Amino acid sequence: MRINITAFIAGGSLLLFLPTVPEYWRWMSTATIIVSLLGLYLNRSLIQYRHASGLLLAVCCCTLGFAWNAHYAQDRLSNILSIEYEGKDLVLEGRVNALPQSAPSGAKFSFAVDQAFLGREMIESFPPQIYLIWQPAWRNPQDVPEVIPGQRWEFKVKIKRPYGSLNPHTFDFERWSFHQDFGASGSVRSGQLILDRDIALTEFALAMEYQRWKLRQKIQRLLPKDARYGGVIAALVMGDQNAIDQEDWRVFNATGIGHLISISGLHVTMLAGFGAMLATFLWSRNTLPLWVPVGKVATAVGFLTAFIYAWLAGFQIPAQRTMYMVGVVAFALWSGRNPRSFDIWWWALFFVLVIDSMAPYTPGFWLSFGAVAAILYAMQDSDGLLGLPTGRELEVHWKDRVIQALREACRVQAVVTIALLPLTLYWFYQVSIVSPLANAVAIPVVSYIVTPLAIAGALLPDFIGKWLLIPAHATMDYLAIMLAWMASWRWSIAWSSQPAWWAMAMSTIGIIIAIRPGSIQESWMSRIASLVLCVTLFIQPLTNSHLGKGEFRATVLDIGQGTAVLIETKTKRLLYDTGPIQGKDNAGQRIILPYLRGRGINHIDRMVISHSDSDHIGGAATLLKEISFDSMMGSLPSTNQLLANLEERKISAIPCRFGQQWSWDEVDFHIWHPNAQTVFEDRHPRKPNEVSCVLEVRNQTTSFWLTGDVEKQGEFEITERLTQIALNHLKDKYLIFMAPHHGSKTSSSQELLMKLSPDEAFAQNGYRNRYGHPHPTVTARYQSMNIPFYQTPTTGAQVWNFYNVNKLNEDPLFQRRYSQRLWHRHPIEVGK
Repeated sequence: MRINITAFIAGGSLLLFLPTVPEYWRWMSTATIIVSLLGLYLNRSLIQYRHASGLLLAVCCCTLGFAWNAHYAQDRLSNILSIEYEGKDLVLEGRVNALPQSAPSGAKFSFAVDQAFLGREMIESFPPQIYLIWQPAWRNPQDVPEVIPGQRWEFKVKIKRPYGSLNPHTFDFERWSFHQDFGASGSVRSGQLILDRDIALTEFALAMEYQRWKLRQKIQRLLPKDARYGGVIAALVMGDQNAIDQEDWRVFNATGIGHLISISGLHVTMLAGFGAMLATFLWSRNTLPLWVPVGKVATAVGFLTAFIYAWLAGFQIPAQRTMYMVGVVAFALWSGRNPRSFDIWWWALFFVLVIDSMAPYTPGFWLSFGAVAAILYAMQDSDGLLGLPTGRELEVHWKDRVIQALREACRVQAVVTIALLPLTLYWFYQVSIVSPLANAVAIPVVSYIVTPLAIAGALLPDFIGKWLLIPAHATMDYLAIMLAWMASWRWSIAWSSQPAWWAMAMSTIGIIIAIRPGSIQESWMSRIASLVLCVTLFIQPLTNSHLGKGEFRATVLDIGQGTAVLIETKTKRLLYDTGPIQGKDNAGQRIILPYLRGRGINHIDRMVISHSDSDHIGGAATLLKEISFDSMMGSLPSTNQLLANLEERKISAIPCRFGQQWSWDEVDFHIWHPNAQTVFEDRHPRKPNEVSCVLEVRNQTTSFWLTGDVEKQGEFEITERLTQIALNHLKDKYLIFMAPHHGSKTSSSQELLMKLSPDEAFAQNGYRNRYGHPHPTVTARYQSMNIPFYQTPTTGAQVWNFYNVNKLNEDPLFQRRYSQRLWHRHPIEVGK
């Protein structure tokens, strides 16, 4: 059976590697299944070819897996909003069908649409489920009422197709929207409540979401208003992590206990065990066991408890996995079977992937199943922690049993830590050095004190629950103090990069050998030797290894309505602008830092800030906390907070002025604007855009221009500086030009474009941004001059490689890679 389940999973996984859903997948799948079944029928009496029957059955299962996932994908692709309704004011009627994210800045929630109207016209084909954001006017939280699962609303909204910035190593909102089956996302302009609660008795999922909301309200009500870790308590009870502060997450991740701040399999198992114990106690009375054995009733009630709690916990993958494993055990007991441990794990994997084909795109899937697989593999010869009762344990003194249990608990922790090392680095690019010590304290405290008290307090009546939730929060508070202390140690985290596939493969081989079952004392040398292979995970990629002297790479990040470009030479790096800030969020935290971490970049030689607008300087403060910089150059007023931040960190800051130039690895950097006499003050008569720092990066073959938000006056000054002598340096060079001010109509003047005559141009702008950038007249201007014009909302992140003339002449491969880009955009649309 394992082979057939594996074949089904392999067939389904194949679709995840294809760029599109094959057009004729139904016919191909049907034909393959018919041929396989026909072969099985004809081969049923030929014993000597029994292996052929197994192969045909595996092919049939593989095709079924592929067809199932293709149907899943096709169904979701058909729910995407039609482009004709983007940016228009619509009226929607429907229900809130999931637990909303509530915060002072507004509410974010899933909305099941029943009817949609454009004006008075009803829209026939509309996504059945969308993602809405309701923000208060003028940041007044009272403008947004409480949004509750099951409520029926009429909203006036402006929506768009699922869209998110697309960069390597960063969160993919489009993939997440596809996973959650959101056909569109948008903002609420106004809303009218139609029905306070509209939940039918048959709507189990919606009823559970309402109960989750009630639990969250109860926790918030019973805990003090200033309870800092109320969000952690809610996460432990019901899997809602939205109220946890980002600073707390930083501490939890630095100490490696982030896995505890969620609904883990241990929590579900504890509740399932409690349900089974209660059922045993009640059913063993009188003559009830004569009707149904106590063991069968206990397993059934245990599974039912796990099922209900998994739904209360938001049906997260670790909770699903545990629920399915409990279910397989319960089914085996009722049917008189004795399944092997890996059979239970395999069936749980099958059920998760059948219900959620996109689960492999989430780190929780790999970490949850990986940890359990490692424990089952490493501890399969254990008679203590994981082994079945044999009666021998009763012959051992209780002190020896405690020592044995502690030994095996330590071994389990070591096995999980080592086994998840490749996955942790792949998903998070870091390893917590203090994790073993922090987990040794946090696991028993969170699992056996905080979580039971929190769950009991949330489920019991208020007069009892309050006195359970308060000590649960107090315990978490004291634990957090210790964790913050550990996280403050300079060596608490080892940062790396996303490992290469060969490093993942080699380390996995070493880990399998290191955690293998058997006595550690008899084989400790070979285990330690095999762990040496894990060192390959920490080998920093030679990111600039193929860049020689005089060569450079430019990465234009898909940053939204802002600017952030990374320039790399053979040994140096320069970051031009740091993207926008949006409320408490900023592009430094959301995009630039994950990208740099994924690349293994922890040091930038120079930061260049074009000017003081928030869409160019927004991520600087965040990056200064996490990445080391040698210097900063920019057009900033003397009172700007960033300059004070740099002075505090003893990072030199240089004003940006025309005529400055330097060379790194035979790549030249030239400043073209602002004027050398410019004085940067808050009351400067020229607005910040006009004093933008304009940087040209140049080698033997290429000229790459970064222009900030410079407008017509600044462009006129640059045009005046482009004398014949200056233009001679640009002669015969391939020129790539950043459209100034994101393509605003006040920039990209005809005079400057004619003077430079760029070969290609690009713009960093937000998708359907409120400014209308790039302006149609500017786009038309580039088209009329036959200049290819690439926009990040269309291309995603762009990676340009510029090599010297020798390589271009010697190796045609470099010619093809001359202006290489990432062309991935709208992964949802790809399959249409």
